[in-house]
Amino acid sequence: MEIVLVGLNHKTAPVGIRECFAFDALEAEEGLRALGLLPELAEIVLISTCNRVEVVASCQEPDQAVTAIKEFLSRTKNMPLEQFEENLFVHKGDEAVQHVFRVAASLDSMVLGEPQILGQMKESFRKATTVKTTGAVLNRLMHRCFMTAKRVRKETGIGDHAVSISYAAVELARKIFGELSEKKVLLIGAGEMAELAVEHLLTHRASGVFVANRTFERAVSLAQRFQGTPIRFSEIEEYLKIADIIISSTGAPGYVLEKKDVKKVLRARKNRPLFFIDIAVPRDIDPDINDLSNNFVYDIDDLQGVIDRNLDERQKEAVRAERIVDENVITFRKWLEGLDIVPTIVSLQQKLEAIRQAEMAKTLAYIPNLDANGRDAIDRLTQSIINKVMHDPILFLKAGGHREKQKKDILGFARDMFNLNNSEDGGCSPHKE
Repeated sequence: MEIVLVGLNHKTAPVGIRECFAFDALEAEEGLRALGLLPELAEIVLISTCNRVEVVASCQEPDQAVTAIKEFLSRTKNMPLEQFEENLFVHKGDEAVQHVFRVAASLDSMVLGEPQILGQMKESFRKATTVKTTGAVLNRLMHRCFMTAKRVRKETGIGDHAVSISYAAVELARKIFGELSEKKVLLIGAGEMAELAVEHLLTHRASGVFVANRTFERAVSLAQRFQGTPIRFSEIEEYLKIADIIISSTGAPGYVLEKKDVKKVLRARKNRPLFFIDIAVPRDIDPDINDLSNNFVYDIDDLQGVIDRNLDERQKEAVRAERIVDENVITFRKWLEGLDIVPTIVSLQQKLEAIRQAEMAKTLAYIPNLDANGRDAIDRLTQSIINKVMHDPILFLKAGGHREKQKKDILGFARDMFNLNNSEDGGCSPHKE
């Protein structure tokens, strides 16, 4: 058995092509059933997300399997192969296994270290098992890839650093305040990134949200979404006295909050820190507020700087993650290679056992008066001899010290040496490697 993988992703295909090849839940099940009918493929998993479509398969003839998968994609999505073949990548053997493990560990994602892909791969595997297109090989492959991803998360910091604007804002807030519980948030405006930042702050146990918008109806709508309190724009200065985190994202042409506005509320705040997150362009928050004691202003460029530093940290952690992936690729390859060896070992064991039973029957026929204890002693003796005879050949076949290109020759030699392909000898069935 060999592993092959054919697919396209955000690195090889523009979004227009990826859209054409996406499979929704129903299409994925139908696609798996269609792939399962292809004689070139033994087992199949179909992975489809917004950034990738990949078919993973086990097969005996990799080149034929790759051709069959390409034709399936062309036929299913009604697009001539020549229009998208250049966007496809093909991996075989260790490269295919490594790619699956890297994807699960989010080393191949658009955002390095993002956690969503692992859940998406688990769902793809669940669909394949439901449709019954997997077996021993891909079941083992997928379980090993999930274990690899878990190790990467546990043993590296690849997912520890914020790499989105909204998460970076939360990370900075935690550095300033430590715990975010009981911290109050004032949202000014209704920008998407600002709203995401509020959601993340609430996830980290921020205790309440005040929402200000030039259109009060919009403030009411947002406040209901966050289970917060709507306020009018004219009330912002008053709420600066009680808020801890200000997130601003309006379309105003000038500053919404200036240094003098904040200076008025310092006494009422009793030196409590005030953290401003300015996601607007042009900026909403006067940067000179930074000059005031215990006031911190971060704009979109500051947040991007945090992201860039965090991406550098993730890249460093990715080196450690790649080592974990490579280690598990080797482990899986050894297991897969062992599948080729098992039939020969089983055939040898069956043949020697058949010979033992036949010779025991002949021997016991000459000593009909032998009691049960004597028969048991002979049985144990002959079984022990067979086990000792088998020991070194099994160790040699399992050792894997021979190269892949020599494996077939060695297995063939072992079968010829012990005449394992002759069904008339020792009661063994014929076996073809």
